[in-house]
Amino acid sequence: MIKCIHTGDLHLGSQFENASFNSLYGRQRRLEFWETFERIIDRAIENKVDFLFIVGDLYEEKYFNVGDIKRVRDVLRKAVNTNIIISTGNHDPLRKDSLYNIIDWPENVYIFHSKGISSIEFKEYNTIIWGYSWDKKEENKDIFEGISVEDNDKINILTIHGDVLNKNSPYLPMDKDKLKSKGFDYIALGHIHKPQFVSNNISYCGSPEPLDFGETGVHGIVEGTIEKEKVYMSFFPFSKRSFIIKEINISEAMTYNDILDKIMNIDNALMRKNNLYRIFLNGIRERDINMDIDDLREVLKDCYYYAEIIDNTIPDYDLEKLMIQNKNNIIGMFIEEMGKKDLENEVVKSALYAGLEVLLDEKVMK
Repeated sequence: MIKCIHTGDLHLGSQFENASFNSLYGRQRRLEFWETFERIIDRAIENKVDFLFIVGDLYEEKYFNVGDIKRVRDVLRKAVNTNIIISTGNHDPLRKDSLYNIIDWPENVYIFHSKGISSIEFKEYNTIIWGYSWDKKEENKDIFEGISVEDNDKINILTIHGDVLNKNSPYLPMDKDKLKSKGFDYIALGHIHKPQFVSNNISYCGSPEPLDFGETGVHGIVEGTIEKEKVYMSFFPFSKRSFIIKEINISEAMTYNDILDKIMNIDNALMRKNNLYRIFLNGIRERDINMDIDDLREVLKDCYYYAEIIDNTIPDYDLEKLMIQNKNNIIGMFIEEMGKKDLENEVVKSALYAGLEVLLDEKVMK
């Protein structure tokens, strides 16, 4: 039996180019990514883990430098009794000029080459680890031709960065059934940031720290034990923060303070102070309420670590006044037609107000 931690997609050095938060939060998140990386290594040491698998995108090649890769090496060096296996990905490809190649690594760190799938045998663990490193940004060739487990008496583990969810992916598409047929006891996958078990012995560890609001849900690592034909690996939450999207339904009966109270109590205080929120305000608001997003952000700064407010509300219109003002145009005709329906029905009322918002905006633009 061997004890393992499976991680990857740490994206150390990320600049969060596509994130909605500003550079101040970006800087803090970069530091937190390093912190989480070090916590993973500390966990491997504390739990006396035999193998740590890092399955690609350990860092962002575009933003990493020599000092950064030396820092990675020094962090890994602490885990002297853990075999650390690295298979690179599309964000940290193993080219000739790769940062991986310019420093000397500790004896317990093994980096797979990019000349096809290869293997490393660890006789004292009765284990063979297989892997492959990228040397380019995209890869779609079949690298498994002629590859299969030869020694079935040993534990065989594959570590690889690729896509088993999309056969047309430019990021090393792999057929799940074909992978299963190769005879590996466990397959440690990287690339997909959402943690998930594709089968009981094939899993994506996901990114230990989410990068943006496209990566909601729990993030962490996969850990456990592996025996010959017996896999006891499971997901373990490990991220410092989460990205959380919430929706609040607003009605015209609610005051500004009612809305503010809803926002401030959307989660408990610990959750609000630890995580990044995107909150959508939906529905119909009282027409005189001014939903100034900058003002809301200022009010909420002591209540949330980070909060984005997306105002999708529509003002409650004075239909009688609008009818008088637009008696002979399309706006008046639209109100008249919709008035024939049940305006007490929230769906009908929302459709009326949504239509009015579009028509009134067009009128202003003209």
